[in-house]
Amino acid sequence: MKKFFAIALALVMVLGLCACTVTETPKSTDAPKATNAPDANVTQAPETPAAQDVDISLWTYPIGEWGKQETVDALIASFNEVYPNIHVTVEYLTYQDGDDKVNTAIEGNAAPDLIMEGPERLVANWGAKGKMVDLSDLWTADSKADMYASVEAACKAASGAYYEYPLCMTAHCMAINKDVFVETGAWQYVDEATHTWTTENFFKAVQCLYDAGYKNVGAVFCGGQGGDQGTRALINNLYGGTYTNAEHTAYTANSPENIKALEALVAQDGINFDASIVGSDEINLFVQGQLQMAFCWNIAQETNNADALTFDVFPMAFPSPNATDVQLCGGIWGFGVFDNGDAAKIEAAKTFIKWACDEEPEQCAKASTYWSTRQSLANMYEGDEMKTEYGMFMQYLGDYYQVVAGWANARTEWWNMLQRIGSGGDVTAEVETFVTNANAAAAG
Repeated sequence: MKKFFAIALALVMVLGLCACTVTETPKSTDAPKATNAPDANVTQAPETPAAQDVDISLWTYPIGEWGKQETVDALIASFNEVYPNIHVTVEYLTYQDGDDKVNTAIEGNAAPDLIMEGPERLVANWGAKGKMVDLSDLWTADSKADMYASVEAACKAASGAYYEYPLCMTAHCMAINKDVFVETGAWQYVDEATHTWTTENFFKAVQCLYDAGYKNVGAVFCGGQGGDQGTRALINNLYGGTYTNAEHTAYTANSPENIKALEALVAQDGINFDASIVGSDEINLFVQGQLQMAFCWNIAQETNNADALTFDVFPMAFPSPNATDVQLCGGIWGFGVFDNGDAAKIEAAKTFIKWACDEEPEQCAKASTYWSTRQSLANMYEGDEMKTEYGMFMQYLGDYYQVVAGWANARTEWWNMLQRIGSGGDVTAEVETFVTNANAAAAG
């Protein structure tokens, strides 16, 4: 992908959409009752969102253009052309303090009605704590048939409840500075056609750059949890290790394969464990040319940094023993509804979700800059050079394991473990400590 190449994201405005259809109830042939007063013993259902004004709040993490007010304002305007009585206010969260804001709001009984994020928060965290509404009614037979099976599984709790209805997804990858790779001769170790490489060739490329004078080729960043999907994918893929078991009930990062991967990274010249940075810092250093590869990358990073890039970015799958047996970490994003005890607001929130994900899935998924979770929209970026390039990584999506109990604690234990290893700690002992602590949190 050439430098300064940027995507022009076109938001398709919905013009002339029909008003919400109302189906008349057939007239009864029975004699009318003597009174129309409601039965005091029957709970009255709330009016439909089309029949009453409802105010709801949406809090969204920075998921592509969903983190930008101009884009979201346009989307809500399209929504209101169809549902003018539902008024949506938006708060934009960051990954630095977003969780704290949401948790504080929950504790103060002021949680938003709608929230946009991934299963690790909506299902494994707030859903598991009983704070979310079960959205099983949105998961119709048609929507299930069109959804990727791995996505559906990630949105479903062990109890059977669905705490998320998904909109978009991506495969996280890594990236290299192609200019430097070509200049030093390291380009020979890259499969240009498939954007893959073997573990052996990865280490050969790093050594080649190091010998050419690039002492900071790549960083195992561990200053916090930000971007940790990159370090997890790097370590798990190098020799085919796993992070959790298939049942998503326990952490298994102490596999011999992962220990071997960590020992190889520690020993490799040009790969430095850096406790002073997180994923966003690594991205900045890569964009500035101070690092020659980035492990925290996806298409959003290239588009967001297009104006600052002065070299050719080449996105890559993480290295694996055979190059093609890659298991990339995926991002899944969608909507959840907090149970604030207001039936009308819950129904209005569901109406917004159905509009975004069922009625306008292409428009709303494109606003994320990622890919739709619907198989029927797999080719929605046909003709887009950059999307086609990054889209090839979708075939390598691995298990979405971020829904294991104790996920938040495990993330903290992970970067703490990397810090200790980077400071000279014994790899086997530190990995065992990680697994023991993470599994204890999962069991508790």
